[in-house]
Amino acid sequence: MTNLTIGKLAKACDVNIDTIRYYEGLGLLPPEGRTEAGYRVYNGESLNRLKFIRQAQRLDFTLEEIKELLNLRVSDNAKCADVRQQAEAKITLVEAKEKELKKIKKALKELASACSKGDAPASECPILEKLYPSHKNTSETE
Repeated sequence: MTNLTIGKLAKACDVNIDTIRYYEGLGLLPPEGRTEAGYRVYNGESLNRLKFIRQAQRLDFTLEEIKELLNLRVSDNAKCADVRQQAEAKITLVEAKEKELKKIKKALKELASACSKGDAPASECPILEKLYPSHKNTSETE
């Protein structure tokens, strides 16, 4: 696949054209060249690179981390261990997020169990009161 327009590249990877332009601005996805009319053109490597970026994002890598991975890929000095280190660092972050999500889930379950599912107005809902206590439930500091 050679000489893909930005529109064809976007369609092939199911992304917005502005996303490709954004990636270009960050140095993640440079165009292969331009036509005489000034249109960007991309090649098969651009397509593979864009697919890599999207897959890495699905694994929760930031665009900065993706840039580092792409740089490792083309580096003459980088080793597989360098890439593994990036993956292990991401695992540590995911594990921390997982712990936080479990805390959030527990708190939400406690809030949901406090609600009687009754026909009381939402303004009296114990869930909302817990999240946004009214002045009658807080001590006055005046």
